[in-house]
Amino acid sequence: MDPVVPAQGLLGRFNTFTRENSQGFLVSFVVATAAQFLSEHYGAPAMLMALLLGIAFNFLGENGPCKAGVEFTSRTVLRLGVALMGARISLDLMVGLGYELIALVVVGVIVTIFFGLVGSQFLNRGWRFGLLTGGSVAICGASAAMAISAVLPKNEHSERNLIFTVISVTILSTIAMVVYPILCELFELSPEVSGVFLGGTIHDVAQVVGAGFSVSDQTGEVATLVKLIRVSMLAPVVLVISILVRRSTAARESNERRPPILPLFVLGFLIFAAMNSMGLISTTVVNAMSSLSSWALLVSIAAVGMKTSLKGVLDVGGHAIILIIAETIFIAAFVLIGVSFH
Repeated sequence: MDPVVPAQGLLGRFNTFTRENSQGFLVSFVVATAAQFLSEHYGAPAMLMALLLGIAFNFLGENGPCKAGVEFTSRTVLRLGVALMGARISLDLMVGLGYELIALVVVGVIVTIFFGLVGSQFLNRGWRFGLLTGGSVAICGASAAMAISAVLPKNEHSERNLIFTVISVTILSTIAMVVYPILCELFELSPEVSGVFLGGTIHDVAQVVGAGFSVSDQTGEVATLVKLIRVSMLAPVVLVISILVRRSTAARESNERRPPILPLFVLGFLIFAAMNSMGLISTTVVNAMSSLSSWALLVSIAAVGMKTSLKGVLDVGGHAIILIIAETIFIAAFVLIGVSFH
């Protein structure tokens, strides 16, 4: 057999893939770059800006030459970004915080997700929405929302619910960044306890850093560390959801192929976290992977925005807003009560 033929076939598939997806990816990247510019120069949350700008270019994601690339970016680039997040995790740093506080943060994540599930049933929003909002509030905001959405069975409301969740947690996280440091001062919390409260309750990493270091350097360092513990919960939570989805009636009745027990992006997250914990990745590489992860998530959320109409997001209803606010208040109260007994 001529060895050149397979190579030509591989090159042909690569050329076809590039031709079909490059335009959608590039327009998503341009939107993400614009969002980053607005964030750096005007202080607006980059994720929120990417989402809103993406929605403004919704027509590109619905039809035309960009559609396939937008779909690829919202799905595959998202998974790459989540996998690379694992490089931020280091077990050595976490152990230094103490087992009691680690347990408080982990339990806070679990009970908030269950609160979201129970609340969604009371408000008739469905278990998918409860998992999506509860997980995003409990773990790491927009990043968690996108990762959880990737393993949930799809329905006609999936994209709308994801966009609503990302917008909501970003806005609530920005409000918390301003309000929660005031609460720390009001309750006269110590720098360490303040860091646990801020890192254990604010949704997005950037807002945790902003809130923590606005109190003190020590608070900022503890808050960032606690936040990383919540981020580390992303992989096991997504894994559990993936297993439950495979067993659910909804998944069995779906025409879509059932998701794997361990999605590749979760496996990548765990591998990178293990490598970093064992010191196999240098600080320079960790920083590069963290930056690439942030950009991949930013580009993918821009693509998600382009797949969704604003009118559809506005149709989500008042009960959804009540639920995600209630989840935010719940985790804040849980952690605040927990640290008061520490």
